Amino acid sequence: QVQLVESGGGLVQPGGSLRLSCAASGATLDDYTIGWFRQAPGKEREAVSCIEGIEGSDGSTYYADSLKGRFTISRDKAKNTVYLQMNSLKPEDTAVYYCAADLSSWYKFFLLDRDEFDYYGQGTQVTVSS
Repeated sequence: QVQLVESGGGLVQPGGSLRLSCAASGATLDDYTIGWFRQAPGKEREAVSCIEGIEGSDGSTYYADSLKGRFTISRDKAKNTVYLQMNSLKPEDTAVYYCAADLSSWYKFFLLDRDEFDYYGQGTQVTVSS
């Protein structure tokens, strides 16, 4: 059974940084597009970033337009782990961040609701506040 386990969330002041980790177990997810989405209270799910993993892809990375330049996604295939480096955090970045994996293109990944992903984790809370 595939499991995605997020870690690295917490409380940080505006302007600070956090690095989230997503460790996959139960299967190698090299062929999956894997990434992050977030959900804040009272708001809809928002895609954050993903690394395309379908066959033939060069592992291209994609970001929500509003987050480009502040967030960086990376993947360590040897560790079956994906990371999200978040810099210059703002209060509006406060949300539960979920790791997800799906056998789809990045475009579809950005459109899926939580329950539509092949796999997703339990989420990790990120709170940006002074």
